[in-house]
Amino acid sequence: MHAYYITKKVQNKFLDIRYIILVRFWTHILYLESKISDTMNTRITALIITLFITHVALPQSRKIEVDDFFKIKNVGNPQISPDGEWVAYTVTETNLKDDKRETSIWMVPHEGGEPLRMTTVGSSAGNPRWSPDGKYLSFTASRNKGKSQVWALDRRGGEAQQLTKIKQGVSSYVWSPNGESLALLVKDPKPEPENKEDKDKPEPYVIDRLQFKRDYAGYLDRRRTHLYVFNLGDTAATQLTFGDYDDSQPAWSPDGKSIAFVSNRTEEPDNNSNSDIWVISADGDKKEPKRITTNPGSDRSPSWSPDGKTIVYLTGIEPEIIWYATTHLATISSSGGNPKLLTKELDRNVGNPSYSEDGSTIYFTLEDSAERHLASIGKNGGSISRLTSGGISLTGFSRSKSGNTAVLVSTPQMPREVFKLQNGKMSQLTKTNEGLLDEIALGSVENITFNSKDGTEVEGFVIKPPEFKAGTKYPTILKIHGGPVSQYDHRFYFEMQMYAAQGYVVVFANPRGSSGYGQEFSKQIWQDWGNKDFDDVNAAVDYVVSKGYADPDRLGVGGWSYGGILTNYVITKTGRFKGAISGASEVLYVANYGHDHYQRQWEKELGLPWENRELWEKISPFNYLQNVTTPTLVMGGALDWNVPIHNSEQMYQVLKRIGKAPTQLIVYPGEHHGIRKPSFQKDRLERYLAWYKQYVKGEPINLESK
Repeated sequence: MHAYYITKKVQNKFLDIRYIILVRFWTHILYLESKISDTMNTRITALIITLFITHVALPQSRKIEVDDFFKIKNVGNPQISPDGEWVAYTVTETNLKDDKRETSIWMVPHEGGEPLRMTTVGSSAGNPRWSPDGKYLSFTASRNKGKSQVWALDRRGGEAQQLTKIKQGVSSYVWSPNGESLALLVKDPKPEPENKEDKDKPEPYVIDRLQFKRDYAGYLDRRRTHLYVFNLGDTAATQLTFGDYDDSQPAWSPDGKSIAFVSNRTEEPDNNSNSDIWVISADGDKKEPKRITTNPGSDRSPSWSPDGKTIVYLTGIEPEIIWYATTHLATISSSGGNPKLLTKELDRNVGNPSYSEDGSTIYFTLEDSAERHLASIGKNGGSISRLTSGGISLTGFSRSKSGNTAVLVSTPQMPREVFKLQNGKMSQLTKTNEGLLDEIALGSVENITFNSKDGTEVEGFVIKPPEFKAGTKYPTILKIHGGPVSQYDHRFYFEMQMYAAQGYVVVFANPRGSSGYGQEFSKQIWQDWGNKDFDDVNAAVDYVVSKGYADPDRLGVGGWSYGGILTNYVITKTGRFKGAISGASEVLYVANYGHDHYQRQWEKELGLPWENRELWEKISPFNYLQNVTTPTLVMGGALDWNVPIHNSEQMYQVLKRIGKAPTQLIVYPGEHHGIRKPSFQKDRLERYLAWYKQYVKGEPINLESK
């Protein structure tokens, strides 16, 4: 779709210069035509045609390259102005040379037009929001080496003005309905040392919490995140919530007198996944908040009805099955009472609920069968309407008071962009990556379904090389997603396109354990990782082999997080793959207890390790690594507390000790579960390609230098 496209810039250049020259030259030749021989005329005509082709030939598409990953700009967080005329959004760009990223705020007319950059170059900004009157576009930014604060731009022009000056910084904020105040989320400050000379000296971690660590956050202390109100023009904010609890997701009532928020205020918050909706007075009178929901599961994402009488929210009604449970939509009186479950029969995950302007309808995002859409339901339940359709991944939306809607959408051949949604039709507003994608020939994407070993239908995707020829069997990579409760959907996947550009067929599926297909499908791997989901991804490979796409003698497999875990199961169960990559995976599960941040989830699914050790050991890939004959690249971040690096180290040690196949361990210093440093991301992609080239394609290279 992007090949052979001439930009207006190229067209204009041609018309302004080359076309004029060639036309004048042709006119002169016509004048001389009667005076030269037919042979000479033919030669001159051929020369003119050659010149024409040379100068105006359309640019040829090229294949996607590793460095293109850093040229792609990430669009996010669309926010429509109250009058519905403008959509603000974020754009994140990568500077590979400086090894850093920068996020800026942009806005585009809702009716279409040229996007405008709103924040300065050289400083990141995020969380764009409009003041209720639409005059100001606010955002958070850390400027002048300070903490993150709220800033505001007058839409009529001028420099951004700093609104808050909170010593420890602001993590999130929401405008009050009258535009005179902000609800802030602020973390408790660190206690000052008694001796100022000790300010920069490291101190020991003093730990007494049950949940005592978190990836990226580090060791957890008793400093909590609380709710504040800041009145514009004041120098200080008023703290509303207190205690040994974390508070999040503030939402103002329509009259501005109350704020709903989310908090786990059980006796031992670290021992459960409960969270409830609470409401507190916004006037700072230090009254205790009122608990609105009492469900033992997770209640979150509150949004008020226009009349202030009802709150819609997300709820998890089966906390005992942790992340395998479906998230539902519910409403409840803003004064408390019995909730009404709206989507029990839907059996699909929903998100981001909000009311229509008249309160009759609730809008939300819907995850279903490798797609994500915008949907709606009546305030009292009933039938569900999908407001978008087709193979898309819609991950965000924003509605104005007038009902204008902006959505954030990706497709298999387009990274996320902002669209206008009107009468069921989407019109693209931003084309942030169009220029880059116009240069590149992408692989075609095929949505597939196939039967697993036991007859269960599984959905997935195949990406073919741009030069794909029917009847040719290509080296093939099986890519496995993380989670396990997640899904591949109709979005743009750079890594898969990168493999396709290198001549691979790429197959990726949503095996059991995935979301998007109902709670039972997801729960199929409960206490049984690596069996049914292995059958499903193995069947995906069988499918592309049976279709004649894949060369069965040149297969690779890999994934990150649970994708790495399932890769470990795959290579312990079959030797059909010639190369494997296990990224940020787990192998000996009991060794993670007390070291990663999933103690509660481990206990829910597998029981206490000293009481149920047999099950922990039964499903640990570590105990089967002696079966591996596949050359395996093992990778992870040195500071990962989500899936600690000791898993990768143990796996590497076993594979190296048994010596049945080549292996290599790559550890990225200073990195957590997600590799964020651009230079390390580049290194990882290059190592992916090198490993598969060596062992799947069978083309020897120097792996030390990738």
